[in-house]
Amino acid sequence: MDWIIELLGPGSTAIASTLVLYSFVIAAGIYLGKIKIAGVSLGVTFVLFVGILMGHFGYVVDGSTLKFVREFGLILFIFAIGLQVGPGFFASFKKGGMKLNGLAVMAIGLNVLIVLGIYFWGNIKDISALVGVMSGAVTNTPGLAAAQQAVAELGSPDKANVMAQGYAAAYPLGVVGIIAAMLIIKAIFKVKTENEIKELENDHDAAMLAPYMLTVKVTNQLVDGRTILSLHDVIQCNFVVSRQKTADEKIIIPTSRTELHVGDILLIVCSAQDADRFHAVLGPDVEMDWNSIPTPVVSRRILVTKSEFNGVPLGSLRLHNGYQLNCTRVNRAGVDLVSSPNLRLQMGDRITVVGKLEDIDRLAERLGNSMKRLNQPNLITIFVGIIFGIILGCVDLGFGMKLGLAGGPLVVAILLSRFGYKFKLITYTSSSASMMLRELGICLFLASVGIAAGKDFASAVFNATGMWWVIWGFIITVVPLLVVGCIARGRDRINFLSIMGLCSGSYTDPPALAYANNSTGNDAPAVAYSTVYPLTMFLRVVAAQALILCLA
Repeated sequence: MDWIIELLGPGSTAIASTLVLYSFVIAAGIYLGKIKIAGVSLGVTFVLFVGILMGHFGYVVDGSTLKFVREFGLILFIFAIGLQVGPGFFASFKKGGMKLNGLAVMAIGLNVLIVLGIYFWGNIKDISALVGVMSGAVTNTPGLAAAQQAVAELGSPDKANVMAQGYAAAYPLGVVGIIAAMLIIKAIFKVKTENEIKELENDHDAAMLAPYMLTVKVTNQLVDGRTILSLHDVIQCNFVVSRQKTADEKIIIPTSRTELHVGDILLIVCSAQDADRFHAVLGPDVEMDWNSIPTPVVSRRILVTKSEFNGVPLGSLRLHNGYQLNCTRVNRAGVDLVSSPNLRLQMGDRITVVGKLEDIDRLAERLGNSMKRLNQPNLITIFVGIIFGIILGCVDLGFGMKLGLAGGPLVVAILLSRFGYKFKLITYTSSSASMMLRELGICLFLASVGIAAGKDFASAVFNATGMWWVIWGFIITVVPLLVVGCIARGRDRINFLSIMGLCSGSYTDPPALAYANNSTGNDAPAVAYSTVYPLTMFLRVVAAQALILCLA
């Protein structure tokens, strides 16, 4: 029985005991994290609290082993996050997301200002503890990881435990505070959720960017005899004439050289905002069920799964000349895009084509169209990215500031997800594989942080100092959200559902987003969340690290 006591008891640093300890902490943390209180759960973050509990009762891990597991878990998590947010990172700067991202940056700035105010004029002079409290208050684990990496590089590894204690003290009320701020904003402006939902349903701005299909009849004599190519010179926007019904009742797949004639009926795919242009140039809408017409022309989706087409412009496929096909739209990560010759394909794209079935089959064979290929993880890209991420993280950027093991891989992952095709690197990862990589990394990191911080957690938190950590953390959580929320609603007249997503996204908090989605039954909070999340995640990591490097 001695071997069981040695294996499961506290104090042992043997490899077997360490593996059992990590497995228990992670399994118990994930299980307890699923428990919901008032519809809100802490999720995987509960691994941290189980680790703290086990550390409190004397369970330890060899120092070098714990450091390796913690840093490796951090790199896996951060790199997976970068690949996830990368495609939307640059898109978030477009006009539609600028206002929301500006408000999110304001919230981050207010968080930092409050921390600086507490540090210079408050009763907590340990910047490491304050950064931990801030990371917990805004529920941002990558920020905590970046800051811990920064204090380690400054030669103060013990400060990492203090930081973890502050994070754990502030985190629970951080989740509650985000939801409380939403409810306070709702009460201040006397918002009725049902009215906000109706307003969104009547607002077509979001739909204007999605592919839109219209059927028009050519009645304008001035376009009689013109080709579709010349029509692009008249109607200067992205569009595809998917099908054409001629005067003799034939259904054809038009090419750029196909002529238009009065009486032709066209199925056009474009942006909704451009629909009026076609009515003015071609003619009026007509009712027509294209699917009910017996014709050899069909519509199918083809999956891009061959690596040689990663980053290739859609126009280079020569769909008209080589296959007699029309591509009407491209679905990427669940979002439909209007097809254009300059749109670069990525692994995992689903392109919708119209034409004869035998031609579609030929194209499908060329592009791959194999789900099995997408299930194979691209480990070369991941580890090549990690190598360059670590190298970048070790580069001195001036004034002693480095991106570290958190910032370096994050930046490289974002850049690879956007420009990796130029280096023949495939960055596509299935959602399940990405989730597994991300969750495994964060669980290893949180378990290591919790076990290391558990020994002194009770004495550090359950006293006057710990009480102030909780109080200041709640203030850091709520005050910026109230300011930003009131500006968003009072000045910018942003829909309250989008404000809920803004609050959740600017604090990178999935539990708060889940509350917003469940309480409204609408996807508007998720849209706003995804708009601000990429930039926010990046700035949270930079802000936490900068505070340590400048003030520690």
